[in-house]
Amino acid sequence: MFTQFFFQRLSPEKQVNKLKKKGVALGTRAKNGRKIHIYMLGSLFVEVMYIGDNSDNNPEQVSILRGLKSLNDYLESEFRTSF
Repeated sequence: MFTQFFFQRLSPEKQVNKLKKKGVALGTRAKNGRKIHIYMLGSLFVEVMYIGDNSDNNPEQVSILRGLKSLNDYLESEFRTSF
């Protein structure tokens, strides 16, 4: 199993490559007019924002959350701040 420790040490490009090959794409969400892709890799949940909001481009930002509870808490917090 790929752990957060090792995943964080990869470059953003390699992180996204690993997500696309071994992870599960859970969906996308919008924030401030941007498209954010959400992936699951083992017990990690990862949000990726791509340059130009195109998943064929390089990643602009990669955010890592550990575990389903962290993901739920984070998304709930994001939802509350959007209103």
